[in-house]
Amino acid sequence: MAETGGAVTVRVAVDAPQHSGLNGPLDYASEQALASGTLVRVPLGKRELLGVVWPGEAVGQPEMALRPVAAVFSVLPPLGADWCRLLDFAAGYYQRSVGELASAVLPPQLRELSPEQLAARLRKLDKKPASAAVAEPVKPPLAPEQAEAVARIQAQLASDSPKPALLFGVTGSGKTEVYLRAAEAALAAGRQVLVLVPEINLTPQLEARFTERFAATCPEPLAIVSLHSALTPAQRLQNWLAAHLGRARLVLGTRLAVFASMPELGLIVVDEEHDPSYKQQDGARYSARDLAVWRAHDLKVPVVLGSATPSLESWQHAESGRYERLTLAARIGGGALPRVKLFDMKALPPTAGVTTALTAPLLAELKARLERREQSLVFLNRRGYAPVLHCGECQWKSDCPHCSAWRVFHKRDRTLRCHHCGFTERVPSACPNCGNPDIAPIGRGTERLEEQLAEALPGARVLRIDADSTRRKGELEAQLKAVHDGDVDILVGTQMIAKGHDFRRIRFVAAVNPDGALFSSDFRAPERLFALLMQAGGRAGRDASSDSPAEMWVQTWHREHALYQALARHDYVRFAKTQLDERRSAGLPPFSHLALLRAEARTVEAAKAFLVAAAALLQDEQLLVYPPVPHAVARVADVERMQMLVEATQRARLQASLRDWVPALIALKREHKAVLRWAVDVDPLAI
Repeated sequence: MAETGGAVTVRVAVDAPQHSGLNGPLDYASEQALASGTLVRVPLGKRELLGVVWPGEAVGQPEMALRPVAAVFSVLPPLGADWCRLLDFAAGYYQRSVGELASAVLPPQLRELSPEQLAARLRKLDKKPASAAVAEPVKPPLAPEQAEAVARIQAQLASDSPKPALLFGVTGSGKTEVYLRAAEAALAAGRQVLVLVPEINLTPQLEARFTERFAATCPEPLAIVSLHSALTPAQRLQNWLAAHLGRARLVLGTRLAVFASMPELGLIVVDEEHDPSYKQQDGARYSARDLAVWRAHDLKVPVVLGSATPSLESWQHAESGRYERLTLAARIGGGALPRVKLFDMKALPPTAGVTTALTAPLLAELKARLERREQSLVFLNRRGYAPVLHCGECQWKSDCPHCSAWRVFHKRDRTLRCHHCGFTERVPSACPNCGNPDIAPIGRGTERLEEQLAEALPGARVLRIDADSTRRKGELEAQLKAVHDGDVDILVGTQMIAKGHDFRRIRFVAAVNPDGALFSSDFRAPERLFALLMQAGGRAGRDASSDSPAEMWVQTWHREHALYQALARHDYVRFAKTQLDERRSAGLPPFSHLALLRAEARTVEAAKAFLVAAAALLQDEQLLVYPPVPHAVARVADVERMQMLVEATQRARLQASLRDWVPALIALKREHKAVLRWAVDVDPLAI
């Protein structure tokens, strides 16, 4: 902070557009000295924006007339130095401006409010009534492995330099109870707790568990809050303020919550840490899991990463001793893991009328489970009725005119819908190419599977849960309640239902058509498929009191594949070793470090020319720059997408090169006016 003739110069992080080249905080004149972390409103161009007074010395230039700060949010305590450090690190690592990142992670409503309006919101918080007194809940006894894990985490809470803990527990082994006990210890020590989950649909379930456990110990209003994108702007601001003021002792949220301002943070939990949802796919493409580990290290507090199928990066850190591994190898209550049966599709006799999804043996098994009044789950990772409509005369298929992808047939509303750009049309009555009225669906999605199951098993109560069936508010909660209450016999769904849900009544899981990921060009596809199938299988047999064995069937054309063989034995350790050996020999992450430069333009030539010119700017011989290639879905909404991979053996080397490269790319974009957008993705998940 510098003084210039009575006024004080302050640095303010403000959301300046990346192409402007204004990446760092900007200088403004203030009538009073302002603590770093103070929220302010400042002019930028013709607009007035929310900004944060940033730590560090302002460069006071007396001859420059600085614009004054327009308003100061003095009613709110400043954001902490640790929060500013987290933002500084994330902005630097993921190559974004700190102002852009701050604007993206603060509650949107803060941008619209004046200091007076914010003061009114804070008064409203003070008037929140306390919860009614409730009795202390009965805690379930801990299994020996759980007790050992809890003791190790509690020891880390007391340590000056705790190590990240990888809680490797099979599905149904009681990981949530370990989180609850760890949170209990942190809360008892007067600290705040942050719990991250990958998807919004898991937040209400976990929130109910934590509220039930801690309602007696945290009766104050807003002591337990959630932070995710499904909240209204007013709810999001209220919950963020509660965390920032220290009133919220426990914050549950999706990836954005890793940036929650929590002045007394003492423990971070990342549930299902392997899940790709923790990686932001636009704007600042950060990984919430990696930032959680960095934040815990910076604050010297424990972080617990939990999963039945850890990411190979986390597993490698545990193998090398960087993370402490805590293992829960047995299910709670003596429940057995489902027996996995690999069903060889090649051995099936070719029978007329038998589809590749609903085979005769599968229907017979579902019928037997129905007769025993058991729930079943049929898992197919493709929504919609069928991937494409097809004309047998001229071979027309329902492609999207704006994307290099097929439009999916949705029977319920008789539409063809592109899942990439959203382009939707009514289903044509005849082939638009040759006029043939006999156009038919090829392949199947969850919608068609639901219909076929209802036809094949009359009387069965079939329910589909996917992104299409849960669009309206409250639909997902109502559908999950129906499953838990036993009002559903067969559940059909996508990966949405494979994660984290504690379905006590399901005894049988069938995975149909999972083979596609085995032959993907993305080296992470096998890891994702294995995790998804292990998670789907983990929904079965969670209640140990049932007599019949829990089973999972995988209908595959590649029964001998190493991935399925490891799955049949529930052998994640063997699968991880094989995958890591392959990645080590191929020089792939976690043994190398990647960045992806993406470019979008109206023509392939324009996007490619930008990437070729960008490659020429990288002068480091220790970096490997691959030639530009089209994105997996090369065209979306009439925009061509190309990408170029940069690989380094050392993370620091890659970061140093990116720091010089990104400003040069901003200048390069001015020469390549045909390029609509470009972005650098550090540690990309989808290649």
